[in-house]
Amino acid sequence: MTPQRQLVLDAVRELGHATPEQICAQVQRAAPAVNITTVYRTLDLMERIGLVRHTHLGHGAPTYSEQEHQHVHLVCHSCGAVGEAPTDLMDDLAARLRAESGFELDPSHVALSGMCRACQEAPEETP
Repeated sequence: MTPQRQLVLDAVRELGHATPEQICAQVQRAAPAVNITTVYRTLDLMERIGLVRHTHLGHGAPTYSEQEHQHVHLVCHSCGAVGEAPTDLMDDLAARLRAESGFELDPSHVALSGMCRACQEAPEETP
């Protein structure tokens, strides 16, 4: 593992769910010469060998997290916060998909969009 690759892996671990751009910014704090291309290539390699995985949490770049991170992502479309829920919440859906269409769901790669509690409880702003 090269020092640059270790910095990328460390950034993924520290940031939790992060885009390649966020990972690059974190890495550049310690190694300013590391560029976004290096980060993308490193993330691709690390995903192929099972160290990280990506998830699409909405529009834009995917986010990366550690492979052992097993949960459903809860994305607030109001504030952008990313929460987590246990994958077993998707068991009924996974069983139905398997029975009806033969589709095997990977619930740890799922992102559900909605509104977090804080945004629901926030007073509405008036113009």
